[in-house]
Amino acid sequence: MSGSFPEGFVWGTATAAHQVEGGNWNNDWWAWEHAPGTPCAEPSGDACDHYHRYPGDLALLAALGFASYRFSVEWSRVEPEAGEFSTAALGHYDRMVDECLGLGMEPVVTLHHFTNPRWVAGRGGWAEPDTAGRFGSFAGTVARRLGDRVSRFCTINEPNIVATIGYLAGIFPPGDQDPGRRDLAVRVLAAGHRQAVAAVRSASPARVGLTLALPEWVAVDGGDEVLEAMRAPDEDPFFAATGGDDFIGVQTYTRNRVGPSGLLGPEQGVPTTLMGYEFWPEALEAAIRRAHTVTSLPVLVTENGIAAADDTQRIEYVRRALEGVLRCLADGVPVQGYTYWSAFDNFEWALGYGPTFGLIAVDRATQERTVKPSARWLGEVARRNSLG
Repeated sequence: MSGSFPEGFVWGTATAAHQVEGGNWNNDWWAWEHAPGTPCAEPSGDACDHYHRYPGDLALLAALGFASYRFSVEWSRVEPEAGEFSTAALGHYDRMVDECLGLGMEPVVTLHHFTNPRWVAGRGGWAEPDTAGRFGSFAGTVARRLGDRVSRFCTINEPNIVATIGYLAGIFPPGDQDPGRRDLAVRVLAAGHRQAVAAVRSASPARVGLTLALPEWVAVDGGDEVLEAMRAPDEDPFFAATGGDDFIGVQTYTRNRVGPSGLLGPEQGVPTTLMGYEFWPEALEAAIRRAHTVTSLPVLVTENGIAAADDTQRIEYVRRALEGVLRCLADGVPVQGYTYWSAFDNFEWALGYGPTFGLIAVDRATQERTVKPSARWLGEVARRNSLG
């Protein structure tokens, strides 16, 4: 399938501060990586040293043809202690915004991408109701500094993952396995989103929305009721919190197959990625349709991609995913843009540096960047605004 995308469709790539910046020692993830007994494969260390190397990195992405760059502001740098804001850190992100604009790229700023300052974690993290207001205050500070030039803010990245993996599965900090605390975290995260939306709008004309992890859900052999029992607490509270937002950010990688006894593994004959996910690019189309149907909001694909050692797999995956986007657009679903995850091979949380999602490889010993063929292919798609 080929076809053109609408005028103004935004093509971008994305990163998250902790995964690329390096040296973010003042947050809960750095503590988690270094604590004994956690499931982390290795610490993040210098990551991609993007904190210092961002000018060259952004120039590389712009030269490839991308017109948008989604990045996150690290809360623990900007507010290292409660109520103490760093003008130096704010200045750093201010310069990143200006660098994007100077290169012709739209900066899309995420205000929270998985990491909390140590002082927030020490007060209870997202299981402490006061965190919603603290996050709103931080969001307002950032929006006042950057919001005259940033056209889109994402409040919280995948709050459903933060709540479920951190407070129920115990794989992300704080490592809880407590359904009650997961439910509390869900409520506080939803409240934090609303506080951040209000704070951004009071300081900036920017559009603002929430991003959610939205796999395609597939019932197998009568697993419909079990599927809904799993999906509803993971997604519905956050969909409900998006009322009045400007867009919904869709982040999709694969599908979840659910049978009468719960989650099933990959279907026989379907290949898997370095994450162990099914290679299922069609999941993006299903997620876009569901997100728009439930919320009635325009959709921005804020993450989609694949961890693969074979770069030809990456091209095939993205092509098929974009064919699904074209089908959505043909049916009148308002999809505003596509953001590939990720710009660089980076720190993949508890899995360390093993899974490679990047369009650009990074040598961790030398920090040398190597552009993959998939980056040039997708950059050309972006330049043409068409899937040829």
